[in-house]
Amino acid sequence: MAKKRSFRKPLTGRVALVAGATRGAGRGIARALGEAGATIYCTGRSGKGKPSPYLRPEPIDETAAIIKAAGGTAIALRVDHTSENGVKALFRRILRAHKRIDIVVDSVAGEDPLMGQYGFLWQADLKTADAIFRQGLTSRIITAKHAALAMMPAKRGLVVEVTENDIIGGGGNPMSQAVKMAQKVLPLLWAAELAPHGVAVIAMTPGFLRSESMLQHLGVTEDNWRDAGKKDPNFLQSESPLFVGRAVAALAADPKVQDRTGMLFSSWELARDYGFTDYDGRRPDWGRHKIDFSVLPPAWIDLFRTGADLEVQWLTTLAARTRKFRAKIPS
Repeated sequence: MAKKRSFRKPLTGRVALVAGATRGAGRGIARALGEAGATIYCTGRSGKGKPSPYLRPEPIDETAAIIKAAGGTAIALRVDHTSENGVKALFRRILRAHKRIDIVVDSVAGEDPLMGQYGFLWQADLKTADAIFRQGLTSRIITAKHAALAMMPAKRGLVVEVTENDIIGGGGNPMSQAVKMAQKVLPLLWAAELAPHGVAVIAMTPGFLRSESMLQHLGVTEDNWRDAGKKDPNFLQSESPLFVGRAVAALAADPKVQDRTGMLFSSWELARDYGFTDYDGRRPDWGRHKIDFSVLPPAWIDLFRTGADLEVQWLTTLAARTRKFRAKIPS
């Protein structure tokens, strides 16, 4: 009789919270952590019959159902992460049930329905700016605060902030730019604060993500997604949400994850390091992909070129200043 194939589940016994697990990267991360054996708390604002401002059909309960159907353990909870009382109650509930929390991943977004439109600084509609910052940034700070409080006594834990793009620059409008940049830089600052407590903090970005909304936008499904390559050849290098999820799972299973704290990583870089693949066996690598810029307006290409040149200059100058400052600090 052939031996039954066994699958390694390196996160068995661990407890994880994925905030913003309703769809997209958040759902993929929740699935991958469940696949690796962790108990997953999936939170979001969309319940059955109660859609979020995105008006998408996916409820948070569906994410938990997918994990359970694959043999994992998941609990779906409707939580508004802009409410500190609600987030505090969430962590109390997890700690009461399990006496531990090992992984907190924050993929909460929600700023897009509030933005109005993409555009330059001088075109920005600022009427919803405060709401955008509360939804996309304040909610992240609230969740990270209570994750830290829950993890510090145990002297271990991993906090992951899911963002967009593996460089500082970002698009959208001034509010979106501020939110995305903060999601990359705050983990660097938090990592320094939490290092003495054994808690690692990492920023993570997927590549060209085949989220539910992107598939709908391009008029395809996950079954025939390659057809969208006729509209945008870059989409052929896209990744499913499970791919970035497996990146997070690989970090969480790494006993030396503290060596990576404070850094901004991409799914494709970690796939090179840890050797995982997407669900179909592919290993998409956006970092090595030669982008076809012909699908973009010339004004955008000019903006990307100028922005990249300035960012290189800015980072080089900042690195030199930081080295000088570090040399003054007693070893």
